[in-house]
Amino acid sequence: MVRSLVAIRDAVAASTETSRTRDTGPAAAAALDYGLSQRALIAVSSRADIVAELITRRLATLAHSGLQALDTVTARAVVRQAVRDVRTAPPVPPADPPADPTVAALRRVVDDLAVSSHAIGELMLDVAPAYLSDSEAADVLALLCEQIGEPLEHGLAARRYAMSGDHRALHGTVL
Repeated sequence: MVRSLVAIRDAVAASTETSRTRDTGPAAAAALDYGLSQRALIAVSSRADIVAELITRRLATLAHSGLQALDTVTARAVVRQAVRDVRTAPPVPPADPPADPTVAALRRVVDDLAVSSHAIGELMLDVAPAYLSDSEAADVLALLCEQIGEPLEHGLAARRYAMSGDHRALHGTVL
């Protein structure tokens, strides 16, 4: 999470140094509250470099479009949209898709399972926020998992996957 926030602040600071801003310096950009939830920062922590590159590109586009000053509202909107875009982006397809149609179909099924697991994980995070440990979350999620027909271990794994974005969190449960 800290890595994401540092990458975002560095991207905004670098862009404000190269843009035509007059009232927003790097110190002000570093202190800017982006209005991002802890969950959003955790969700993009493994892709912080992609978020930073997207923010830099969008702020540079704004600077070249004739924007005279980058105000905090605009910077905040650019950051929030970039984080949202990275969070909702579909998985990157492999560079060289498998030639075997059976393997390609299986890969699509696994990708669909991962997307569904992420959605379930987001639901689990709504009920048991990221600051709770797995054992504390298990106490809170037991009833929800029972109601939706999901084994508790699968719900906890989906919650870990939604927090990290790492498929390995699903190993042995869903995938």
